[in-house]
Amino acid sequence: MQGNIDHEKIHLNLARINKSGDHFEIAVDPDLAIRYKKGENIDINEVIKSEHIFSDVKKGLLASEEKLKEIFGTSVTLELAEEIIKKGEIQLTSEYRHKLIEDKKKQIITTIQRNGFNPSTGLPHPATRIEAAMEEVKVKIDEYKSAKEQVDNILKSIRVVIPISMEKKNIEIIVPGEFTGKCYSIIQKMSAVKQENWNSDGSLTALVEISAALQTELFDKLNAVAHGNIQIKIIEK
Repeated sequence: MQGNIDHEKIHLNLARINKSGDHFEIAVDPDLAIRYKKGENIDINEVIKSEHIFSDVKKGLLASEEKLKEIFGTSVTLELAEEIIKKGEIQLTSEYRHKLIEDKKKQIITTIQRNGFNPSTGLPHPATRIEAAMEEVKVKIDEYKSAKEQVDNILKSIRVVIPISMEKKNIEIIVPGEFTGKCYSIIQKMSAVKQENWNSDGSLTALVEISAALQTELFDKLNAVAHGNIQIKIIEK
């Protein structure tokens, strides 16, 4: 039986499963399918790109309703799609996989550059140097994992060729009341706020954790807004 997907120039991302010797698949939005498979609360209607379950999407061959009922106990597309995505595999097109890997690579490089630094100079490594180190040690980026999940292992790999410190600093910051709005926004974006106290005079006392590589940038931005009226104290561990 032929489905209603135009397969003249088909390049689809699929969820697929083999069960009881038969093959079943459905066209999906790749980003949403990966997130759905990981357990995020996403409407299954947004994930699927087809109203039917196929035995072969590229050929437009629909799975038989009888076979679906026999193997899955249902022929309802949404119920079937949920099981195929969660228990099967997501198959990405080569074009989409390449894009996904490149996007994650950029995110990983940015994360390392913003949070790491050369302990010999105290300065961040250029993005091009981090990328070259990744290529030198032949880092493999997993398209199914987030950039955040992969940073630690990639750091271990590239430290073989370039020195990188990811040291964190605990800092107490006191912001006068008239500058708290803009300064608090900067603090939230650049650091992890561990404790905050809004004082009776309107000022803010915040204890934050920040990458040692970013502390000077944070100080400069806060002082630019508050015209140098920021009190900063580094808390030794």
